[in-house]
Amino acid sequence: MAKENIEVLVEGGKATAAPPLGPALGPMGVNIGQVVAKINEKTAEFKGMQVPVKVIIDSETKKFDVEVGTPPASALIKKEAGVEKGAGNPLTDKVADLAIEQVIKIAKMKEDSLLGKDNIMRVKEICGTCNSMGVMVEGKPAAETIRNINAGKFRDEILKGKTELSAEEKKALDEEKKKLAAGIEARRHEFESKADSIVKSMEGKTRSEIKARLLAAEIPLEIVNEKLPAEAGAAAGAGAKPAAAKPAGKK
Repeated sequence: MAKENIEVLVEGGKATAAPPLGPALGPMGVNIGQVVAKINEKTAEFKGMQVPVKVIIDSETKKFDVEVGTPPASALIKKEAGVEKGAGNPLTDKVADLAIEQVIKIAKMKEDSLLGKDNIMRVKEICGTCNSMGVMVEGKPAAETIRNINAGKFRDEILKGKTELSAEEKKALDEEKKKLAAGIEARRHEFESKADSIVKSMEGKTRSEIKARLLAAEIPLEIVNEKLPAEAGAAAGAGAKPAAAKPAGKK
């Protein structure tokens, strides 16, 4: 029984008969509408994310099956947290806070690709990714939440596979996200002010000396690169005036 495989990336819940899917399915003789509907059914929970999909077609009977991969755990975490990116410095900055139910949901989505042998280990694995992104879990740094799980906390929720949040819980998480965003912005202003002061106090010093001082003051590298003065040679070259031409006949 000959099998044909078609692999594409689609937006969760929004596959269409347009390229690349439609033209690839056309020669296969399958009902494209049915395939698209099946893909959208299976990818609905990944709305807004690119999802790998494989369509397996029996070339004789024209029957098909759809296998759906999952986006990376980091993409799922950002989706659940409602943020575009993780923290630049996850040790000091926290960009979001997830409830344990949301972590359980992600662990279930990634079940086939995680290393953990059971639900508890898989949830801890997702918490580890949260930790590297500056995303808290249950109002605490994710590394601390992992220690709490090891101590038996959240055991019932994890074993029951609880993934739903109440309206009150969702509202509380939204408020927490706003507070975190405001805190990050305030912290950035503090770093910028401190960096400006250091740069001003080191006027005339080399760029490398200023950079070393900024880093020693624990200014984030992103802000250091923004605040460093231009290279002296480049600045001088940019501001240099061309030499005046000598009058004719004079040496």
